[in-house]
Amino acid sequence: MRIGVIGVQGDVSEHVDAVARAMKEFGHPGEAFPVRRRADLDRVDALTIPGGESTTISKLLVKLGLFDEIVRRARDESMPILGTCAGCILLAKEGGVQAERTDTRLLGLMDMAVDRNAFGRQRESFEIDLRVEGLDRPFRGVFIRAPAIVRTWGACTPLAQTEDGTIVLARQGTLWAACFHPELSGDLRIHRAFLDLV
Repeated sequence: MRIGVIGVQGDVSEHVDAVARAMKEFGHPGEAFPVRRRADLDRVDALTIPGGESTTISKLLVKLGLFDEIVRRARDESMPILGTCAGCILLAKEGGVQAERTDTRLLGLMDMAVDRNAFGRQRESFEIDLRVEGLDRPFRGVFIRAPAIVRTWGACTPLAQTEDGTIVLARQGTLWAACFHPELSGDLRIHRAFLDLV
C-alpha cells in the first residue's frame, strides 16, 4: 500500500507521519510519502491533500502537472482521496465567492459546496468533540482557519456536524473531506477508515 501526501504546500510532514502511524498501528503494510511530481503520483494507491492555502495548492497542482491526473484517477480508477481543510475545499464542486474571487480552480470531485474560512481567522482556531458516523466515541476536531461544508447533494453524505448543524466531514464513495485536521488530533480512527478503502 502506497499513500501519497500532496507535498507542494501545507502541513505535509504531519500528514505523512499520521498516515505512517495509522498504517503501522492497524496492520497495513506499505509506505507514506510526499507527492511533488507526476512520477510520485503514478506510484500511489491513495492520496491525501493536506491543509494549507487552497489557492496556492491548486495553482501548484496545475503548474506541476498533477491536477488533471488527480481528477482522472479519482474518476476513472476510484482512487481514494482524503482532503483536509484546504484539501476539503479543493475536492468540492462549489467554492463560493472566495474561490471565484481568487480564481481558485477546484478538483470538483465531490457533490458539495464549501465556505472558505467559515470559522474565522487563525487566532479563532478551536477544538471540539465531534460525533462521527461509524465511530464509537467522539473525535476531537482541530479547526484552523477552517472551511465549512454548507451543502451536499447527490452521492455526497455528511458524516459529522457541529452542534449548530454545520457539516464538517463528508464522504462520497472513496473520497473523504474534512474541514478539520485529523492528523493533528492524535486520534487515527479517521485515517484507519480511509486506509480501509485502499
